[in-house]
Amino acid sequence: MRQFKTMAYPYVVWICLLIVAPMLLILMYAFTTKGNSVTTIQFTFSNFAKFFSDPIFLDVLKRSLIIAVATTIICIILGYPAAYIIANSEGRKKYMLIMLVTIPTWINMLVRTYAWMGMLQDDGLINTILGFLGIGPIKMIHTGFAVILGMVYNFIPFMILQIYTSLTKMDKSLLEAASDLGANKVQAFLRVTLPLSLPGVISGITLVFLPAVSSFFIPKLLGGGQYVLIGNVIENQFLTSGDWNFGSAISLIMAVIIMISMYVTKKLDKGEEMMGGGGK
Repeated sequence: MRQFKTMAYPYVVWICLLIVAPMLLILMYAFTTKGNSVTTIQFTFSNFAKFFSDPIFLDVLKRSLIIAVATTIICIILGYPAAYIIANSEGRKKYMLIMLVTIPTWINMLVRTYAWMGMLQDDGLINTILGFLGIGPIKMIHTGFAVILGMVYNFIPFMILQIYTSLTKMDKSLLEAASDLGANKVQAFLRVTLPLSLPGVISGITLVFLPAVSSFFIPKLLGGGQYVLIGNVIENQFLTSGDWNFGSAISLIMAVIIMISMYVTKKLDKGEEMMGGGGK
């Protein structure tokens, strides 16, 4: 047992250096004023007051939440049927479909987003195809549509794989029992398959919503400067304006929102497990 504890020390040091220490610095900057020395730094809530009193920042936060929710809903709508088809496939076909879902994730997300920039341009691949059909060109790049499309494309594999895992773990004998009791395929899906797959859906929501609400390079590249989300504001405060105190305050606000989201999804997941256990 002591040997295992000793082996854990490097990971503890790694976590402290790369996670705990940066978080403590963000916490310190968020509650202090900008100063040239330690003696001029003062404790304050002004950074948070600046954010919540400015309608521009609140509008950006609202837009970020709406985009993240829309991305999550679209990923559920598109991801659930895909996961269901994969889970009910057999042999090589199942593995091929899983490969098709996972292969794009092997490529860097930034590279994939740049590829969408080329396809969504006014003279890009999509508008070229529409031109052959006598449609367009349609303005797609630097719009909300492009931002949501980029987010859905990058994050939907997480939703599909989580739902697929839940569906494959499901006891197939329950569907046979439902059929023996007179349930048709739709009733069996609604009363057996869907409830038992909800933990996967909730896990998928967590893995899609959290990165979507804090994403900054997808809206920066596909939305241009015309579509700013909260991640872009944080990046601007740190890299352009140099106001680390205000940037840290916004980061802390987002951290609280993310923790609340994780708490809610965890409670929902526990509720689904209790309902599943009660059903058995």
